[in-house]
Amino acid sequence: MTNVGIVGITGYTGEELLKIIAKHRNVTIAVLAGRSTAEVRPLQEIYPHMAHLGLCCEALDVAALTRRTDIIFLALPHRVSFEIMPDLVAAGKKVIDLSADFRLGNAAVYEKWYGEKHTAHHLLADAVYGLPEVYREKVRAARLVANPGCYPTTVILACAPVFKRGLVDLSSIIIDAKSGISGAGRKAAEEYYKKEHPNMRPYNIGGVHRHIPEIEQELSKAAGEKVLVTFTPHIIPQERGMISSIYMNLKKNTNTAEVLALYQTHYSNEPFVRVLPEGRIPEIRNVVNTNTCEIGLKVDERTSRLIVISAIDNLVKGASGQAVQNMNIMMGFDEKEGLRHGSSAS
Repeated sequence: MTNVGIVGITGYTGEELLKIIAKHRNVTIAVLAGRSTAEVRPLQEIYPHMAHLGLCCEALDVAALTRRTDIIFLALPHRVSFEIMPDLVAAGKKVIDLSADFRLGNAAVYEKWYGEKHTAHHLLADAVYGLPEVYREKVRAARLVANPGCYPTTVILACAPVFKRGLVDLSSIIIDAKSGISGAGRKAAEEYYKKEHPNMRPYNIGGVHRHIPEIEQELSKAAGEKVLVTFTPHIIPQERGMISSIYMNLKKNTNTAEVLALYQTHYSNEPFVRVLPEGRIPEIRNVVNTNTCEIGLKVDERTSRLIVISAIDNLVKGASGQAVQNMNIMMGFDEKEGLRHGSSAS
């Protein structure tokens, strides 16, 4: 059995990791570590529904963590992971980081968008962006995987097939995205429930959302040239689930059937991408509690515009499920192990 360590379990992603990994047939949870003394207590006091695991959250001791584990998940807030990452890498551990700390290849870009000096920038060149459908072979050989953000996952998977083939005008990419409140973190969700539920609203409009540089970095790689996007996120009145609508101007006349065939071919061997047939559009309810990204599309022939819709569970394919998918690839397991029937629903 492979020994797993999880650092940071009180957030949504930490809880979701526990749910998934507890069912995984090839691993055992060897260490649960908190990032504060408040988290040092029996797991049943944090999550009574997981009392059957008989685990306890310990104080973070990097030496003990590396000694007792083969692979480590960091479910920590941004700006925290790079404080301990050098020690984990130096110890030869495989690490999957669920924060944004190693997603951006340029430290200056990270510092601009996150407002914090990146003290482990020397590791950025070794970090692999953990979107398996794009970087599977790099993930397989990686020791440090930067798990993608939830919004970027929906957008990159929705755009990659046409970007790689140069079929759309890159000067006018518009993304309208909507997320359940868990996407903002547990504290923000608690505030939402106290003050405004039920409500739907846009936020961080006008090019200030921190996922923008991540989206643009990866879309630029897919296109082979610099890409800028207009991105508007929204909060919707449900706990989990995410759906993005991407509007792209086509370079030549085509129809829905032709573009759909391209997507079906592109993702034909991907276990966690479901391309819907013509006439069907993704819905959040179809992907909640699964590691599936559902994609549907329509060509508006009147305006020569392609509309691609992409839906995921932001806590599974958008975070913890994708992290386990990456672990499976890194460790040589069946990529679907622990994820065949979703996570918390199974």
